[in-house]
Amino acid sequence: MAKGYWVARVDVSNEEAYGRYRELNSIAFRKYGAKFLVRGPAGKVAKGTPRKHNVVLEFEDYETALACYESPEYQAAKVHLDSVGEIDLVIVPGTEP
Repeated sequence: MAKGYWVARVDVSNEEAYGRYRELNSIAFRKYGAKFLVRGPAGKVAKGTPRKHNVVLEFEDYETALACYESPEYQAAKVHLDSVGEIDLVIVPGTEP
């Protein structure tokens, strides 16, 4: 079964909200087995708009990635994410090995 991924790009303008979001999202990420593959500043931006923070999370499968996003634990964190700054977040299925 193919893995599931969250791909996020964030420009933080409210550090306090971002800190609270990160505290709370860890609860959901632990519960749903999220694994950070990328968590850091932009490297080379080959095309498009750069963001300060880039994150790739891996989940057991696409359904688990969606379940994490829709969970009460993540939705409690998301309240703070909405006031963090500019955010792009996509949830995508991986390819079969």
